[in-house]
Amino acid sequence: MTWTDSLAPTLLLAMPQMQDPNFARSVVFLCRHEKDGAMGLVVNRKTETLVSSIAVFDPPPKHDNGLEVFIGGPVEPQRGFHLCASSEVLRRAIETAAVPNPEHRFLLGYAGWGSGQLESELAASAWLTADVSKGLVFGTPPEEMWEAAIRSLGVNPYSLQLGSGVH
Repeated sequence: MTWTDSLAPTLLLAMPQMQDPNFARSVVFLCRHEKDGAMGLVVNRKTETLVSSIAVFDPPPKHDNGLEVFIGGPVEPQRGFHLCASSEVLRRAIETAAVPNPEHRFLLGYAGWGSGQLESELAASAWLTADVSKGLVFGTPPEEMWEAAIRSLGVNPYSLQLGSGVH
């Protein structure tokens, strides 16, 4: 692979044999893929923790619409990702509307791979790749996203061979 052929942006779909609990049945939005490594965000691991319970605002939000935290990956779990660095944008995402906008995501942590690590995992058939789909990421319940993503490739996820390597 040449580095003009970066996979990012793409979705990584964990194969059924992925046993790491951080990635089993995960859908990862691959944000960066370069010679020195890769970085992505798991987009289908919703928690029941409210963003307002962990984000510190002064003054506190006037209203809490129930925006929940997603686990973006095991690396730096104390680091939050909202597709904007502005705390005021995050405040508005929490305060506006009676229910959270389904296109708002607040993620803690990220997935990271060292140089050559993701390529090795792809060669071992640990991941499938799929085009990024706004409808899939924001329009599919997190608990259904993995299966829906694999089915979008025309594959029945239950027919995938368990094991490593090419089959």
